[in-house]
Amino acid sequence: MSLKSPIITVMTRAAMKASRHLKRDFGEVENLQVSRKGPADFVSTADLKAEKILREELERARPDYGFLMEESGASAAKNGEQRRWIVDPLDGTSNFLHGLPHFAVSIALEERGELIAAVVLDPIKDELYIAEKGQGAFLNDRRIRVSGRRRLDESLFATGIPFKGTPEHPRFLGELGRVMEVSAGVRRWGTASLDLAYVAAGRYEGFWERGLKPWDTAAGLLLVREAGGHVTEIGGRAITLDSKSILAANSNLHRDLDKLLAEPV
Repeated sequence: MSLKSPIITVMTRAAMKASRHLKRDFGEVENLQVSRKGPADFVSTADLKAEKILREELERARPDYGFLMEESGASAAKNGEQRRWIVDPLDGTSNFLHGLPHFAVSIALEERGELIAAVVLDPIKDELYIAEKGQGAFLNDRRIRVSGRRRLDESLFATGIPFKGTPEHPRFLGELGRVMEVSAGVRRWGTASLDLAYVAAGRYEGFWERGLKPWDTAAGLLLVREAGGHVTEIGGRAITLDSKSILAANSNLHRDLDKLLAEPV
């Protein structure tokens, strides 16, 4: 995308500013104050700082837009505006807190229930993924497309493992076993926005996970669509921001992967 639209420029600037603070905090990760948010799920001062920066920057540029943010929740749009930001200030918090350099800032823009713009920024690798509805998907200004592979045994897939305390482990282990048996491999890197971005860039052939939230998937979902991929719930139903599962893949392999995941445990 040689000439970014005003809305993508706003989103990119906000993500860049937040990422600078995240990189500084990442360099001092052992000194971060950490509190428990739930089973195997943490929130740090870095999350809160990044979210504050993103809200300030996005609100300054578009004061009437609403918000749906991981830490501070939802706030309504103003003056009849029909758009809202969907923001994960630090996707991959556990990676961040353990010193693993794989996390992202994720911002999507929704209008009347439809995703129209997306930015996913990996601060450590300096990779910026952007997409707008009908305009394609890009990585650092280079257009990206989903993989063209057609064979499961040549394909690499990504997933997310259920956290401690959730009842999904038996079903997940069945899914994982069936996919591993027929594929070139499965990866679990713990950052859904980047998993979806990697599908869009053709690095993975597909990604599936259950139990994600809108801020985990919104930006990546649009990236995959604009890169020519197919995104549904597991089981094939049309996906929404309230869906309880996600399956993203190139169009050649989406049905085959879905059949594997739908088989009984």
